Amino acid sequence: MQTRLAPPSADALAASAQLKQIIVDTIAAASGWISFARYMELALYTPGLGYYAGGSRKFGAEGDFVTAPEMTPLFGRALARQVAQILQASTPEVIEVGAGSGRLAVDLLSALDALGCAPQRYRILELSGELRARQAATLADDAPQLLERVEWLDRLPERISGCLVANELLDAMPTHTVRWSEDFVLEIGVGVDAHGDLVGVERPADETLRLAAQAEPVAAPYCGEIGLAARAWVAEIAERLECGVLLLIDYGMSAHELYHPQRNGGTVRCHYRHTVHDDAFWHPGLSDITSHVDFSAVAEAGFAAGLEVLGYASQANFLLNCGVGELLLAQRAASDGADGFRAQNAVNRLIAPNEMGELFKAIALGRGIDAPLLGFMRGDRVHTL
Repeated sequence: MQTRLAPPSADALAASAQLKQIIVDTIAAASGWISFARYMELALYTPGLGYYAGGSRKFGAEGDFVTAPEMTPLFGRALARQVAQILQASTPEVIEVGAGSGRLAVDLLSALDALGCAPQRYRILELSGELRARQAATLADDAPQLLERVEWLDRLPERISGCLVANELLDAMPTHTVRWSEDFVLEIGVGVDAHGDLVGVERPADETLRLAAQAEPVAAPYCGEIGLAARAWVAEIAERLECGVLLLIDYGMSAHELYHPQRNGGTVRCHYRHTVHDDAFWHPGLSDITSHVDFSAVAEAGFAAGLEVLGYASQANFLLNCGVGELLLAQRAASDGADGFRAQNAVNRLIAPNEMGELFKAIALGRGIDAPLLGFMRGDRVHTL
């Protein structure tokens, strides 16, 4: 993928150079090779320098990409209808993991309050100090009456009840890159060449990765990713969830779609100033690095740990089931022409098949929930997983 990227500032380049040196030193200490998952972890989460741990603005028009909550409050209001049903069937507590700018927290809390079921506690698990500060400021500005219900966590609670929600979280979890052949599985990791540049370096996959790779519906030769971190995270949530639902919204697909021959080469993509590129080694720390979520693996990890797969649907079907259409009509009736037009455009992007409506999916994994979930009443695709 050839792109022209806007030149970073001198300060950004200096920070990236510091991070690159940390990565190079880490590779040297590991005998010249680290997994791409380890590289991705360093590039995104190294304190003070990684993409999500630095001080630059990531979300919205001033950042590198726009998430659904940044586009329109109707996303959070529609999601609130599903969350309200879960809270009523379990415990009135919400945990949001990776809350970004805090926009979803504001919209979700406000909508739940309007529905008469504001949670007793809204806990945010956020490891970035810069993002915590931004979330707190957003909540203080736009939902000050609900701020006392919010607390920030450094780690997952030992026991979870209620609704744990994450929007665009799994796609940024470190992933292993793999090359399948007829006879073997190789892991594509990261090394340093004679010029000091970061490069991809192959070696035989270890047993855990090899077994995971061999279980995928892949026709070799093929290059792609295996998201072991996402599977482990879902399994950890399952161990802690006593009663409630893990609700995930992200871009990805089932294994049969993800490992289709047309995706040979993998789905790792980078986001910088609203431009997508595929050079994950370009100025580490300045681009977001993501890969598509394997929702079959997510479902299997939850099911193996004792959770029930309660629903799996396109984002379009999920939001329409949650009433985003009627919410849009109400907003257009209450707004002037320009605001209504902007809301219409945003919802179109959220649900259109050629925009976010089909690429993004919602999946619900739960324990102790008997009633069918609102968001999956029509268009449920669990059978495709």
